Amino acid sequence: MKPEPTPLAAGLYLVATPIGNARDITLRALDILTAADVIAAEDTRTARKLMEIHGVALGNRPLIAYHDHSGENARAGLLKLIGEGRSVAYMSEAGTPLVSDPGYALARAAGEAGYLVTAAPGASAVLAALSLAGLPSDRFLFAGFAPATRTARLKWLEELVSIPATLVIYESPRRVCELLADLVQTAGAERQAAVARELTKRFEEVLRGSLGELSSALEGRRLKGEVVVLVDRGCETVADDTMEAALKRALETMSLKDAATAVAEAYGLRRRKVYQAALAMEKNG
Repeated sequence: MKPEPTPLAAGLYLVATPIGNARDITLRALDILTAADVIAAEDTRTARKLMEIHGVALGNRPLIAYHDHSGENARAGLLKLIGEGRSVAYMSEAGTPLVSDPGYALARAAGEAGYLVTAAPGASAVLAALSLAGLPSDRFLFAGFAPATRTARLKWLEELVSIPATLVIYESPRRVCELLADLVQTAGAERQAAVARELTKRFEEVLRGSLGELSSALEGRRLKGEVVVLVDRGCETVADDTMEAALKRALETMSLKDAATAVAEAYGLRRRKVYQAALAMEKNG
């Protein structure tokens, strides 16, 4: 016999759900789905199926469809339930609510009303892709979905590609090749990147290489499934004499390796390039 669920305090519970593999859900998420007075979901069919897979009985509890375009009335209805002392669990169709998924307007409104808002963290395509891409992960920018039109996309990319952080972009499988071609134009064919698709599913695939290589490799391919494109951090243009002067100062108090790392991070340069320059300086005295 399963133990009775622990009652939840009134409030909004943002529940992360699997992005592909149904087993990628936390025990706490299942506890919340079991105990919540009300279940709200971006897609009620997906929510119902997930609960059935994990043996979470809906019973007589309401299952309410909600996304941020549902309108003020739908949002007000959920807030009213919380105000009456109910616990509301909210699930997006897949992944973490609010991360390129619905839930922002609801969570903001609940917080502004003074209600409890908490999260049961879990699966996220952003983090899964970042962990597999082989690109720097100490600093990254999740940019969401790229604009659909080329003019808007190019302008959008031009603002992003110089940022010293790994870019994480969602894209439709139909437009991945167009996005890569535009990235080659704005970031250069040699910039390192990765394309991840069908994460956690049977046909998971992660391609790594330069933007030029990936653009050529995927040209003509008909991709399926959700796609994440990741691009190595932008590097500012720094004159060689500026870099060498910075290295000289750093080498006065640091090891060669530490000096190269410090200068690379300070100027947004590739560490290997700075390290090779430091080796050359040491060799030439």
